[in-house]
Amino acid sequence: MKEAYLYERLKDDTVRCFLCSHRCLIKAGGRGICNVRENKDGTLFTLVYDKVIARNADPIEKKPIYHFLPGTRSYSIATPGCNFRCTFCQNADISQMPLDLKQILGESIPPGQIVEEALATGCATISYTYTEPTIYFELALDTATLATPKGLKNVFVTNGYMTRQCLDRIHPYLHAANVDLKSFRDEFYKKHCGAKLKPVLDSIQAMKEMDVWVEVTTLLIPGLNDSEEELKEIADFLVTIDPGIPWHISRFHPTYRLTAPPPTPASTIRKAREIGYGRGLQYVYTGNLPGDEGENTFCHQCGKLLIERFGFYVRQTMIRGGRCQHCSAQIPGVWEID
Repeated sequence: MKEAYLYERLKDDTVRCFLCSHRCLIKAGGRGICNVRENKDGTLFTLVYDKVIARNADPIEKKPIYHFLPGTRSYSIATPGCNFRCTFCQNADISQMPLDLKQILGESIPPGQIVEEALATGCATISYTYTEPTIYFELALDTATLATPKGLKNVFVTNGYMTRQCLDRIHPYLHAANVDLKSFRDEFYKKHCGAKLKPVLDSIQAMKEMDVWVEVTTLLIPGLNDSEEELKEIADFLVTIDPGIPWHISRFHPTYRLTAPPPTPASTIRKAREIGYGRGLQYVYTGNLPGDEGENTFCHQCGKLLIERFGFYVRQTMIRGGRCQHCSAQIPGVWEID
């Protein structure tokens, strides 16, 4: 175990965690909502610092990240645990393991080894993904601190529930993030995630202000978060921050505890993409529809094809020096390793 970052000691050996927006008050012997931070006699410890449950060299497009070093690979890691309780979690076997199975499994892999493996596999970035990187912040921060001087960039694939203190702490070492904006309704977050909407919106705004490259993903679930009104509100919110934010709209498949809704019709995903463009977003993508036109990147100025994709793989790119090769428009994103 390792002493946790971002907490304060209170009276009677109680502690307050400041890592995520739950801001758990944890009594001695107790754990936070994430179930991987434990108070031992007034000291908060992380239980997952050395518990890597998954590690793979993935295409960066799998995160999904489309405007940050496309075509490169990202060394992707996770530990068990999550601070959300999403009924539709696609990685529930590891994210909910500490709660559902009362176990915390994983391989002991220190930050230095993670960095070495990322370099050895030719990856350009390290992605903290699969579960929620906020809950293994100590491992993520220590790894990112070592990775950055080696030329590796760091990417969070996150539910966006971290506190501003958390973002301030990792900011110098965080280069990109994909934030799940699961809905634009607080009641959805409360019922299906055990959380609230506003902290997620605040994190998206804060990361943009910090000059972290941000992309956003929304999983459309039939009858729950796919109304035209709600999709317009999400798009409008993103436009107010930056119309160049890529918005990924993904198809739902029944899973975990949410098995009643059917898979999202492809037509719903494509309609949502049209809504995003209609509200002023420059880049809107369809997800979980391999071969769909919405996987490709088109110039926001001239409309010409810039990046052709199939699934997670880049077939061709027409961006040079961050500019469209057809009309020379500057394309939002990070296109080259500095």
